[in-house]
Parts: sequence; structure tokens; C-alpha cells
Amino acid sequence: MKTKTLALTLGIAASLCAPWQHSFAADEHTAQATASEKMFIKKAADGGMTEVELGKLAAEKGGSDAVKDFGNEMVKDHGKINDNLKEVAARMNVTVPMKISATHEATIKKMSAMAGAAFDKAYVPAMVKDHEKDIAEFEKADKMVKNEDLKKFIEDSIPMMKDHLEKIKKFDQAKG
Repeated sequence: MKTKTLALTLGIAASLCAPWQHSFAADEHTAQATASEKMFIKKAADGGMTEVELGKLAAEKGGSDAVKDFGNEMVKDHGKINDNLKEVAARMNVTVPMKISATHEATIKKMSAMAGAAFDKAYVPAMVKDHEKDIAEFEKADKMVKNEDLKKFIEDSIPMMKDHLEKIKKFDQAKG
């Protein structure tokens, strides 16, 4: 009887310690986010939400099938990037913005008033400029980020953004 009681007591003690050990290891892996990491997450989330909204507009209001297709790709790909960022941010105890910034909201509003060729003419060069800027910011962040999950998120996102940039540049050059 003593052996069963001892075994039960040890089993309970081990199960009580296990969550502590797991959370301690997780805390080491997901250290407190630095101010620059928090700022990057906020900017990346804002930009990502904007890409999705502009992509929806492109799919709806684009004048060419190429712009509509690119818009759909932006919704799908940047939606996935946004979801990944939210997961990483949650593990870092960082809250991502739920609303697009006023600056980006103004761009969306301006673009929503356009359609057809006028939309394409504004959207395509804006996407070239935006993707060039975003890639540069992600590459800069990749050098300063300490959190492993955030670093992996950045490194996984850059190739997709470079692919988008190449596609939209080709379309821009064909139009030019």
C-alpha cells in the first residue's frame, strides 16, 4: 500500500512540475519583445492588413485580369502572412493592431473611388513601391530581431514578397 501511495504522490508531483518546466522553457524561447520588435510587428500588421484590403479592391475594381489576379493573390498570401504574424505576436505577448492606420485607410479610400484602367494605373506602381519598401524593412528587421519565431516569420515572408514584387514589376513594365 505504501508503494502505491508513494507512486501516486510522485506521479502527482511530477505532473504538477511539468507545466512549470514547460512554461519556463517556453519563456526562454519567447523572451520579452524589444521595443523595436514591437514596432516592427505593429508596422508589419498594418501593412499586411492594407495589402489585403487593396488586394480586395484590385480583384473587384481592376481593369485587367492581371490586376484582378494579382489582387486575389495579395488577399490570399498577405492574409496568410497576417495570420502567421498574429501567432508569432501572441507567443511574444504583443498585441497586433486590429484596425488599419489612418494613413493607410486614406489610401484605401482614395483607391476605392477608382475603377478600371484608372485603378490599374494607380495600383500597379503603388504595389511596386510598397513591396520594395516592405522588403527593405523586413530585411532590416531580420538583422536586428532577437526572437527566433519572429526571425523565422520574417525569413519565411521575404521570398513571397519578392515574388510579388517581380510579378507586379513585370506587369508595370508591360504597361509602360
